[in-house]
Amino acid sequence: MRKRILVTGGAGFISSSFVRYLLTATPHDVVSLDALTYAGNVDNLADVMGHERLAFVHGDIRDRALVAEIVREVDVIVNAAAESHVEKSIVQGAREFVTTNVEGTQILLDAIREDPVERFVLISSSEVYGTAESEPMDEEHPLNPRSPYAATKAGADRLGYSYYVTYGLPVVILRPFNNYGPYQHPEKVIPRFITQALADLPLTVHGDGHASRDWLYVEDHAEAIDAVLAADVSDVAGEVMNLATGVDIPVDRIADLVLEQLGKPASLKVNVAERAGQVDRHIGSTEKAERLLGWHARTSFEAGLERTIAWYQQNPHWWEAALRAEPTASGSAS
Repeated sequence: MRKRILVTGGAGFISSSFVRYLLTATPHDVVSLDALTYAGNVDNLADVMGHERLAFVHGDIRDRALVAEIVREVDVIVNAAAESHVEKSIVQGAREFVTTNVEGTQILLDAIREDPVERFVLISSSEVYGTAESEPMDEEHPLNPRSPYAATKAGADRLGYSYYVTYGLPVVILRPFNNYGPYQHPEKVIPRFITQALADLPLTVHGDGHASRDWLYVEDHAEAIDAVLAADVSDVAGEVMNLATGVDIPVDRIADLVLEQLGKPASLKVNVAERAGQVDRHIGSTEKAERLLGWHARTSFEAGLERTIAWYQQNPHWWEAALRAEPTASGSAS
């Protein structure tokens, strides 16, 4: 059935991939709402901006009147809007992260109390777990966020769940592990390593690079969100689901793989001081998403990295513009 889907933060990395997926693989109409901060780039949607089923709105989820107006006209909300720069949250503090990630989510949730929707999908983050206390981490793992960014994602995550419990709203919470792929801002570790290597600059690795992550290719993430939309709402409302691969790879190894694939010397890898609030290991349980959605990640890390490197090689204008707009920061595991 054709639906009208609001994707907040729709010009961001994960969300633009999902918008593109909706337009190419489904019959749904899409409203993309984005404030176009550093993480939201209208160029991420350049190839679909003229699509007849896409409406783009330049606006902020903290704008109550605008949100209320848009929510009245949609059937489903996928809330992917977020301030996501971990190092920025550490250096500058949490203020912007609280207002966007927590208050913005609250404004959306209150809007659907007034004008109900079929379902509300909240894109949380595996960062809410902190360092793994058990492996793989399932959805019952304690929440121990280790950065201001992660703390605000945990706040939004639990706020969404509380609105399900208190008001019966059809909230579904997804906790994706570390995404990578085309159009990812070069603040993040994989595109940063790729762009540093392409420019023959040092690949800066925090500490000894032992921090490991479960790496999810962004197109697999889009398929998972679509699986949530296709599921019977009674099966998924109120549920929290990891989106993971069940495999983790250290940051140090990723630096080596990027240099190998690009034919660059190993001497470009340079270790710098460990980052405050570093999370040592993330590896996610995949059981619940497989059971409730019939979903599993289809892209191996090797294949996903090859595709990602090729995209950055072919689109230097995109990442060079992103680097000019954002001060350079050393690569991290987030």
